[in-house]
This record gives sequence, C-alpha cells and structure tokens, in this order.
Amino acid sequence: MRAGAAGLAVAVLMVTAGGAPAAAEPVTLSAAGADLVSVALDGDSMSLRARDAVQAARDEAGHDPAAVVLGPDGGLAGRVPAGKDFAFLGSPGRAVWSLSAGDTGFPALDTTGIRPGVVTDDTVALTLRSVEGPGTFTAYTLSGLGTATPLFGSGPGLTRTAQLPVGTRTGGAVWAFDAAGEYRVTLTGSATLRSGQEVSAEATYRVRVPTISPSEQASPPAVPGLAARPAGQPAAQTRATPDAAPRAAAAPKPGAVAPPAAKAAATTPTGSRQVIADGHVDMGPQLVGDNWTIRIKDDRTSPPVWRETADVVLQLKDNAKITVPAGADFLGKPGDTVWLLPQSQQAGIVWPGWNTQHESVVSGVKGNVTWTLRGVDGPGRFALFLTGSFGKADVLFDSVEAFPQRLEIPLNTHAHGNWAFSEPGLYRLTVQMSGTTTAGKAVTDTKTLTLAVGDRTDPNSGFGGSNGPDGGGDGDGGADQGGGGPLPRTGAGWVLTAGAAGVVLVALGVVLVLSTRRRVGPADPTTSQTIS
Repeated sequence: MRAGAAGLAVAVLMVTAGGAPAAAEPVTLSAAGADLVSVALDGDSMSLRARDAVQAARDEAGHDPAAVVLGPDGGLAGRVPAGKDFAFLGSPGRAVWSLSAGDTGFPALDTTGIRPGVVTDDTVALTLRSVEGPGTFTAYTLSGLGTATPLFGSGPGLTRTAQLPVGTRTGGAVWAFDAAGEYRVTLTGSATLRSGQEVSAEATYRVRVPTISPSEQASPPAVPGLAARPAGQPAAQTRATPDAAPRAAAAPKPGAVAPPAAKAAATTPTGSRQVIADGHVDMGPQLVGDNWTIRIKDDRTSPPVWRETADVVLQLKDNAKITVPAGADFLGKPGDTVWLLPQSQQAGIVWPGWNTQHESVVSGVKGNVTWTLRGVDGPGRFALFLTGSFGKADVLFDSVEAFPQRLEIPLNTHAHGNWAFSEPGLYRLTVQMSGTTTAGKAVTDTKTLTLAVGDRTDPNSGFGGSNGPDGGGDGDGGADQGGGGPLPRTGAGWVLTAGAAGVVLVALGVVLVLSTRRRVGPADPTTSQTIS
C-alpha cells in the first residue's frame, strides 16, 4: 500500500512537472511597416497591441507587446544632425540608433481600431509611463521638409504624452536610443468615452539595441546637402537607368506572403468618379484569369474599394505647398515653392502609395512586378523619391530624365514615397505595371494616373482625356519619350534636390537623444504633444 502510494505520488509529480508549459520564446517583430502601437476599443475595453506589416495589411489584432521583442536587427545607427530643427535630439554628432532603417519601411502608430465619434475630441492619449534601460529613449515622427515632431521621450524637457487622432495611422514613426542594451518601454493609452467613462490600457515593449556604430559615410552633413544615392549602392526599391533592364529587388522573406485580407476590398463599376484630396490610396495591379489591370485602392472606407484609374483624380491643394528653407539651395532659392505629397501621412493631404498585395497577385504571379513610368504630361517637373532615417535619398522617377523609367517591386509590397511637383496645374502620368503569371504568361497594363496640383486647378478637368492608353489587360502602353519637363535644369538639378531633400525630410530619420537615464518615473500628465 505504502509502496503503491509512493509510486503514485512520484507519477503525479512527474506528470505535473512534464505538463508545466515552458515559457514561450518572444516573437521577434520587424519594425519595418509595422504598427508599433495599435490602439483599439471593444465596447468599453481598450487594448494596446503590436502588429507586424502583414498583420497591419490584413487588419488583424496583432501581438501582445509582452510576447514580442523589437531589434536588434533591422535598425540603423547614425548621428544627430546639426541645426535647430533637431535640437530636441541632443548635441550634434551624438551616436544614436533607430529601430527602423526607414526608406519605405517606417513603422506607424495606429488608432484605426477606434471609430470617430466614440471618444471625446476624437483623440487618444498615448503616454510614456516608464523606461528601463541603459540610455535615453525618444519617439518622434517625420513631419515634412526640415522638421521632425517629438512625441514623447525619457530625456529632460521632452513631452511624455502624445494626443493621437482616432481612425488613423500616424506614419513615419521613429523610436531612437542612445546606448546599447535591453530596454523595457511602458506605454499607456487612454481616452474618455462619450458617456464620460474613462478607458485605458497599458503595455510594455521590449527592445534590444545593438552596439551603436554609425557609418561615417552614412552620417548626414552639418548643413544638409546630401547627393543622391551613389551608383551601385542598394536601395529598398531601385530605379534603373532608362537604357538598362530594371534591377532585381530583394526577394521577400519566407512566410511574408499574406493570405487573403480579412476584409475583402470591393471593386467599383466604371464611371464612379472620385476627386481624392485626403486619406490613403494605393496604385496596384489585380489579376483575374489572364486579365491584368492597374487600379486605385481607396482606403478611405472599410473595407477599402478598388477604383478604375480613369475615375480618380488625386488633388494636391495648396496645403501641400512647402517653402524651400534657407540653406537648402538644392531645392531652389529660399522662398521658392514646391507641392509635396510626403512619404509619411499628414492630415488633410492625400497619401498615395503603391502595392502588390492583392491576393490575386500574391498567389498568381511569380517574381517581381515591374512599374514603368512611360511619360509625364504637365506644366512642371515631377519627381518621386524615397528618404531614409538618416537623410539618404533614392530618386525613383524624375521627369527630366529620358523615358521609360523602371522600378522593380517584390510581391506583397506596400510602399510610399515623396511625390513632388514644381508648378501648379494638371499632371498625367503614364504608368505601366508588368509581371509573369505562375503559368509563365507575361502580363502588362498601361494606365494614366491624374493629379491636380494647386487650389486654382479644377480637378474635374482631369476626367476624360489622357496622354496614353487607359485600359486593356495586355496593352503595350505609350511610346517612349525622350528629354525632360519644361523647367530648365539649374544648379545641381532635381536629382540632387531630391537627395538633399532626403536629408531635410529625414535627416529626419536621424535619431535622438540626450542624457543617459536608467529609469523614468510616472509621466507628467500636464504635458502632451498633439498630432494633427
């Protein structure tokens, strides 16, 4: 009896020990294209989650931040640039590390899980409660030419609370650190329901920062003036010269292909005309059988709607104008004006991008999709360029160069860049997208993307005529054109302009910081930064 009882006890202990679940390994989450903080409301319950790029594209709930680790791979080391615009980052030349390398992959802060009209003032407060780690943490957004907006940070003088508008993704987010080691960053989201009830949620993010060793070649100059990317230097997406075959982009990581989105997008019938002056849109292909068609994905509604390009005019109002700052001669003379749709979303300005994420493309195409700019019809110069966290710029398309100009885009890509126009008026971009189906058939389509620039330009005049074919699943597109736009090339030219704009736009992506702190205590609720 005793022996049997003892054996039973041992067996119970063994079963208990064997049945205890092992601590789950944290998921390494890439910051590129991710929603670092995704705030949502379910009734009167608020949550903070972290969504990788695929989860964000599928509008999934994402991860519990406690179950993920950010870094040390995928970030970028650099130095704080000189200039008053970045004084909040600390002394010029200080070595810092950004969680994201930038280019097209800046992360975001997401509040699309809260509908407008649900909380007071349609805003959510995101507060930095504490930071544990060997150095200082600062979060900020890239907010236009020559400026960056601090959100919150652990350094002296920095705000601790940011007010985020609901129903938006605040892009161009930079998380920066000034010392190597492991950090735990605790954030609190809070809001007041229309009923007066206070709701909140808290989450702790784990970040691993590697040894910070900036490349001196990658550091921005004291006075912004960085030239365009040197020949042969890789970029996230690379423009080929007009006479060369497009260069292959890096293949997506295994497992990066997203299954069909949880909220399927509808396709509108031809004739549903839309002038779009605000919100998020993407241009991308769809494949139905052998019919390959470029359409516009309108993300202003949920679920989104795919529209015919002939039925859409993108409008840049005068709130998209920027004035060339002093010392930025590469953009023109101080005081000159350029209309700019920035790489990061800004309220009141349309935010166009491009994607190869439609499920028919992801499952039905092999290899990259080639985006070709075949021509530009407009009163001024057009350029599309990328900017990175430390001011590097990569000019993708430039209307002063010979056509056609080509860009390779991997499958399951969603990207944004800076769209710049030198004069007001109506612009028609003849764009072509090509690919190869899994059955080996080459498919291509050519459409016209129309943009109305300036308040005095009637966007409705953009419907109708075009400078090239606007249909057909296998059309060959417009004829190659030589030469550039009507504006003369002056000084260093637009390519240098765009490259240096990257410095101003995201010397922006340079990172932060101030004195080293072990821990920051509870935030001061009286200070906050409002994001509009």
